[in-house]
Amino acid sequence: MKENASGTSHARRTAKRVAAVLLAVVLVLAVGTGWYLSDYYRAEEVATAVLAQGQGITTQDNLTVLTPTVPGDTALIFYPGAKVEATAYLPLLDAIRQRTGLTCILVDMPFHMAIFDVNAAQAVMDDFPQYQHWYIAGHSMGGAMASQFAADHPDEVDGLILLGAYLYGEYPTDRTLTVYGSLNQSVEDKLDYTENVVEIEGGNHAQFGNYGPQKGDAPATISAEGQQDQTVDAIEAFLAVRSAA
Repeated sequence: MKENASGTSHARRTAKRVAAVLLAVVLVLAVGTGWYLSDYYRAEEVATAVLAQGQGITTQDNLTVLTPTVPGDTALIFYPGAKVEATAYLPLLDAIRQRTGLTCILVDMPFHMAIFDVNAAQAVMDDFPQYQHWYIAGHSMGGAMASQFAADHPDEVDGLILLGAYLYGEYPTDRTLTVYGSLNQSVEDKLDYTENVVEIEGGNHAQFGNYGPQKGDAPATISAEGQQDQTVDAIEAFLAVRSAA
């Protein structure tokens, strides 16, 4: 009986030690994950100033809606890059709506990560039934997740616009625009298609938004304003072709 009691006591102590170790691991992972998700790129003043002006810009829940002076029947949904404050893309989207007449809807993703809400576009489409035609766009990881949504909903998405990203999933290249900076070699290396691909000479990965330098990114040799201006040029040309198709 004493041997059995001793064995049971030893087993309990072992179980408690294992449980304590597992709890410690879970706590470390939770703290590490919390720190990782809370450490993100903040929008620069030039981006927050667009929001502050308030002209044709409204916010509702996790969306920022940029409406042109004369709204049409077409809108664009934008997914931000990973760990980037959504507001950082307002200068780009403001230029898009002014030059193309598209309503632009910026999605603020959970924890600044589009991977946590790939299907956010579906809710946007449901909430804005006044638009009959939809484009979806995204930067970096946001582009990958936008690409996945488009591939899963080809009949609902008229076109896909990728910035510093490449096709992820099966979606027609003739309905896809891919724009990247010449200094963003990692994107160029992944491209296995050439249709509707625009390379911005001197551009890098980060300057599609306004959130400052990004770790591991090559310094651009053109300004963020210049890179975004060329991006809008490419989008205008792409939309013109799509409209004529």
